[in-house]
Amino acid sequence: MTTSTQAPQNLEQSPAQPLEGTLNRQMIAILDFGSQYSELIARRIRETEVYSEVLPYRTTAEQLRQLNPQGIILSGGPNSVYDEGAPQTDPEIWQLGIPIIGVCYGMHVMVKQLGGEVERAQHAEYGKASLFIEQADDLLSNVDSGSTMWMSHGDACQTLPEGFEVLAHTDNTPCAVIANPQKRLYGVQFHPEVVHSVGGATLIRNFVYDVCECEPTWTPEAFVEEAVREIRAKVGDKHVLLALSGGVDSSTLAFLLHQAIGDQLTCMFIDQGFMRKGEPERLIKVFREQFHIPVEYVDARDRFLAQVEGISDPEEKRRRIGHEFIQVFEEESLRLGPFDYLAQGTLYPDVIESADSNIDVKTGERVAVKIKSHHNVGGLPQNLRFKLVEPLRKLFKDEVRKVAYSMGLPSDIVRRHPFPGPGLAIRIIGEISAERLEILREADFIVRDEIKKQGIYHDFWQAFAVLLPIRSVGVMGDQRTYAYPIVLRLISSEDGMTADWSRIPYDLLEIVSNRVVNEVEGVNRVVYDVTSKPPGTIEWE
Repeated sequence: MTTSTQAPQNLEQSPAQPLEGTLNRQMIAILDFGSQYSELIARRIRETEVYSEVLPYRTTAEQLRQLNPQGIILSGGPNSVYDEGAPQTDPEIWQLGIPIIGVCYGMHVMVKQLGGEVERAQHAEYGKASLFIEQADDLLSNVDSGSTMWMSHGDACQTLPEGFEVLAHTDNTPCAVIANPQKRLYGVQFHPEVVHSVGGATLIRNFVYDVCECEPTWTPEAFVEEAVREIRAKVGDKHVLLALSGGVDSSTLAFLLHQAIGDQLTCMFIDQGFMRKGEPERLIKVFREQFHIPVEYVDARDRFLAQVEGISDPEEKRRRIGHEFIQVFEEESLRLGPFDYLAQGTLYPDVIESADSNIDVKTGERVAVKIKSHHNVGGLPQNLRFKLVEPLRKLFKDEVRKVAYSMGLPSDIVRRHPFPGPGLAIRIIGEISAERLEILREADFIVRDEIKKQGIYHDFWQAFAVLLPIRSVGVMGDQRTYAYPIVLRLISSEDGMTADWSRIPYDLLEIVSNRVVNEVEGVNRVVYDVTSKPPGTIEWE
């Protein structure tokens, strides 16, 4: 049982259909019982170059048979398997003859459904524990006895089903790894997918290659080949519109679509005036001149600034920026169109987390009511009846970057720091003006310029400047100044969900501070944000 105290989300939904183009590929199916780590399991499987999909726990044995996975993983979950109404899997899956491994709650489901007993443990186990191997087999090959594994459970297996044996234990858990080798059924009481589990990645790899006998076919090159084929089959001779932002998702999508359909693709870049210094020019130059992909540049800077001038509430800023983006997008799409398809950079985590696909009742096609590829800022009008083309919806973020590299995208686009849709507008605290935008743009450029010179740009999740709407007294050249402070925000993170402030050298702070104060008119003070997430957030607004 995991440490989560929240009830499983969307677990009662109808079993999901597989993503397009996956039926003929080797895959591992993950049945999700509400674990906070289900998505991470899928990522770890894919790191072995084998495809994986997360499916609801209610997916039936017949549906799994049609998917024909090489293996099945039952995820953890927040429930106790003996509680009334606790989620269970279709009992027929045990007759499929497919290798199955249960993780924590998934292991308890396996034990209970096959005739064993699960009860509340005498000693709950959370955090790190040493795993002592009693029998090394294919699953535990090259996993050292005594390895640290990450435990998170209050229940334990008391009686094993017939045919099962114990492979490993911890000090508090006699049945930490169990197996029925003849039927290729396994259970682990810990979370091998988390980084805290030493040898966890090896165990997962063993399950994928040695138990399930998979081949490493999930590669960027194979994805591009398959995606190009699917795009051509879906789009035919129709035209596709893509809102290009310059981020890795939309840039990769543009390359992929152009490779598939060429001039049938129209890329639109809406410059709202809130981008970082030099980025709009760099984007247009790379796409038009280096890669010969046409981009329709829309200069809407004055329109957006007029919408947010005098507005200090951050949510109102986002709302106005989102509304104006929709207005500009609608006008320009009508001018450049007509278009049959809207391309969106939907990624696999969006697919996992969202079951609210919008279906056109006449055609059965998904239609766009959100624009994700540029701003994440709200819904498109219902009368824009695009069909969606979402070639990246099988990929995680790190996989998008691998695909981008395989297609030759420049490193400065592929490894660009995340940037919020509203851009600098939410890095100016309070009211926005043309003057404040220019001050922040220049200060932000200095931050990025210096860490690039030091060769440490990619050491950070994000590195940027924030402008505060206050002034403080300073002295420059024997003259009194009354100017803005700039906040430096440099953070380290794995995924942006949590983050820590970066312990950068004082010498670097001094260089950045001196440059900002001397080169950016209107600034006389620089401070450093030493707040982690939580309790703070990455952005200030």
